[in-house]
Amino acid sequence: MGAIAINIPQITGEQDIEVEVRINGEKKSYNYRVEVFHWADCENPSGDRVDCIREILAKYDADWELYQIGMPTDEVVPITFRKKRK
Repeated sequence: MGAIAINIPQITGEQDIEVEVRINGEKKSYNYRVEVFHWADCENPSGDRVDCIREILAKYDADWELYQIGMPTDEVVPITFRKKRK
């Protein structure tokens, strides 16, 4: 499936996003969640940041799947999840 970029307001911190679209006349809904994780909250905060992200993803709610990893800073990494379809 292709992608459409939708600008959302810049809001600091976590966001819950609901998107409804019509594709060939059929209505579809998608739910996204943006969460900000602090590097210092990782079990090994001085270790490899890739391991930290793996740890975050492994512990995250199984009803959500990884959608995008945002631009990290020295303190945090924003991660976007998409609600799995049942």
